[in-house]
Amino acid sequence: MPKVKTRSAAKKRFKVTGSGKIMRLPTMRSHNLEHKSSKKKRKFSSEVGLAPSDYKTLKQLLRIK
Repeated sequence: MPKVKTRSAAKKRFKVTGSGKIMRLPTMRSHNLEHKSSKKKRKFSSEVGLAPSDYKTLKQLLRIK
């Protein structure tokens, strides 16, 4: 049976914490920043947790047990 590889796209976009949570960067942070408030732009720098409904899919893509 061939070795199963991690999806490279998922590997680059998500990170697993020590406690097992999957973290991602917030959406809407790449363009039209002049129209967004400073408060909103500051919040873009922190990572956010993944939605519980997406865990099963991401665990398969990242090959986490």
